[in-house]
Amino acid sequence: MLRRVTILGSTGSIGKNALRVIESLGEGYEVFALSAHSSVELLAEQARRYKPKYVAITNADYEKQLRELVGDLEVEVLSGAESLTEIAGLEEVDIVLTAVVGAVGLAAVLAAAKKGKRLAIANKEPLVVAGELLTSMARENGAEILPVDSEHSAVFQALQAGKREEVSRIILTSSGGPFRGMSEEEIANVTLEQALAHPVWEMGRKITVDSATMMNKALEVIEARWLFGVEVEKIEVLIHPETIVHSMVEFVDGSVVAQLGTPDMCLPIQYALTYPARVAGIAERLQLDEMSKLTFERPNLETFRAISLGFDVARTGGTAAAVFNAANEAAVGEFLAGTIKFARIVELIEDCLSRHGVKRGASVEELLEADRWARREVEESVKCKVKSVKP
Repeated sequence: MLRRVTILGSTGSIGKNALRVIESLGEGYEVFALSAHSSVELLAEQARRYKPKYVAITNADYEKQLRELVGDLEVEVLSGAESLTEIAGLEEVDIVLTAVVGAVGLAAVLAAAKKGKRLAIANKEPLVVAGELLTSMARENGAEILPVDSEHSAVFQALQAGKREEVSRIILTSSGGPFRGMSEEEIANVTLEQALAHPVWEMGRKITVDSATMMNKALEVIEARWLFGVEVEKIEVLIHPETIVHSMVEFVDGSVVAQLGTPDMCLPIQYALTYPARVAGIAERLQLDEMSKLTFERPNLETFRAISLGFDVARTGGTAAAVFNAANEAAVGEFLAGTIKFARIVELIEDCLSRHGVKRGASVEELLEADRWARREVEESVKCKVKSVKP
C-alpha cells in the first residue's frame, strides 16, 4: 500500500535524512508535501528531485522567489505559518513527519492528529507544550504518535517486549554533552564556541546548546511522560557517553531491554515510517566487535539543574511545560546572540517558572499565551539586566 508523506521542516537535518530514507524505501512511499521556513533554494531543489504535490514556505517574504524557482513544476505553492496546518491536514496524506523548531508547528500537529494521521514527531515542542492535549486528541481520532528522536524511538522499540503495565522504569540515556564531568563553576563562563562543540551529534545550534545545558534531556522527560503514559517517578536519566545504547526499559521481572545502534538518525526515522514492519535500510550498522566498553553514570543535578526542573515541570503539568519550553527557547536565543552568558540560560528559565501561575486543562490558545508570556518575560529580564550593568 502506498504511503504518502508530508515533511514539516524538510530542509533541516531531520528533514533531509527523512527524504533520503523515503528515497531508499522505494515505491511504497511518496513525498506528498514539503515545507521550509526560509531555505527557499533548498526547498526548490527538493521539489525538483522528489516531485511533491505541495510545497510550503512559512516565511511569506520568500513566496515570490519560491514560485519563480518551481514555476516549471506541477506543484502547488503555499506560504505563511498557516500553510503548515494546511499540508498537515491534507486528506491524501498518511504520515506527517514534523521536524520544525519551536511552537510554530503546534497547530499543524494538532490538525494532523484530528484527521487521524500517523504523526512521526522529531521535534520536542508538540509533546512538551501540548502533550496532554495532543495525546488525548490522537486517541479520540485514531491517530498514531511515533517518536523520531533516537531516545524515544529506542524506548518505543524496547516497549514491544512487554505490556505497558509491566514497565518498571524508562531509562533515557544522554551523551552528557560537551561539559560532562565539569562543575557548575567550570561551565559558568564557557563560550558559545565551546557550547556548540558537541562530542557526538551534528545538530542545529539551538538543539546543540540544549544538549550542553542538558535541557534536551529535561524536555525528553516531559515528552516521555505523555508519549508513553507513565508516571514521572518511572522515568530516569543516565549519562552514556558512548551513545550506543539509545535508551532502555526495565520490566517488573527485572529484565532490561535496550535498543542499540550507531548515532544515525536514519534508523528512528525509518522505523516511524515503516512500523510495525522492519525493512532493510540505509542506517549505518553497529560493529559490536569494535566496542571496548559501555559506561553509565548519573547526571550531576547540581551542575545541570535543567534536568531537575524538567522532572518538576513534568509532575506539575498544565501550562508549566509551555513556559519551560518557551523560556528556554528565548534564553538560548539570547545566548546565541551574545547578550547573556551560558549559566544565565537556566537562571532565566527558573525565574520564569517561579513567577508563572500554572493553569491545568489548558486550551491551545492558553498554551500559546503561556508561551508568549514566557518569551516576553525573558526578553524583559535580559533588557533590565543589561541596563543595570551599564555605566
